[in-house]
Amino acid sequence: MNSTRPSILRIAFLHLAPVPGDVSGNRKLLINAVNRAASLNAQWIITPELCVCGYSFADRIGTDWIGPQPDAWMTTFCRQVAELQVTVFLAHPERDKHSGRLFNSVFVISNGRITGRHRKINALSTGSEAWSSPGTQATPILVPPVGKVGVMICGDAFSPKIAMAFKQQGARMLVSSAAWAPGFHGPNGEWERCTLDTGLPLLVCNRSGADRTLDFAEAQTVVVKDGQRLMSFSSPESSVVIIDWDLAAENLSNPAYQQVEI
Repeated sequence: MNSTRPSILRIAFLHLAPVPGDVSGNRKLLINAVNRAASLNAQWIITPELCVCGYSFADRIGTDWIGPQPDAWMTTFCRQVAELQVTVFLAHPERDKHSGRLFNSVFVISNGRITGRHRKINALSTGSEAWSSPGTQATPILVPPVGKVGVMICGDAFSPKIAMAFKQQGARMLVSSAAWAPGFHGPNGEWERCTLDTGLPLLVCNRSGADRTLDFAEAQTVVVKDGQRLMSFSSPESSVVIIDWDLAAENLSNPAYQQVEI
């Protein structure tokens, strides 16, 4: 269903405002946004961190609902992704089927199946992330048409060694899901440094809305290359943001972006 030129990759950022603990409502919001992005000819669709449950969900609904993936909902979602002929970077918590430990994860879904996953390495041990165990691997995922992609989650950008590990293993691009609000502990050059350290472009899908303790109304979704922000977006409302990426030039094909509220 893509009508853009073969050398152009159309990418959608789902800059959403999930409600903490409202898994059913957040999944409906997600599906609506994915369908809207696909109707705009997006080929890649990137979601913000913990988009199906909100950031501070655990004290409201606990963690018993989190299962090994793919569970029944994820299986259905994979079929929908296949029908739309898109690739989705889906931020969704998971339970390890062997150890039972919980992880804050991003799944790459393409051709109706999970083709790779990343478990957040720099997971906080206290507060809203205390439910999750830290991941241990920074392994690129093969995502056509780019090739190897280093997937990160929010605070993974704090550690230069994570982005460099992806670079050393042949990654061509970095993609990050985030729930990173501005303020005292907000992003302060970490994304720019990742691109300077590695020479790789970085696409960050952040979120909007209010959580239990954080306000994401001014949180930034960004595209960064060579230490400079090529695109920066914020909105108090859930939105789909569309960019066109020139695969040959490894840059935006147009500095303008398209925004559609959900």
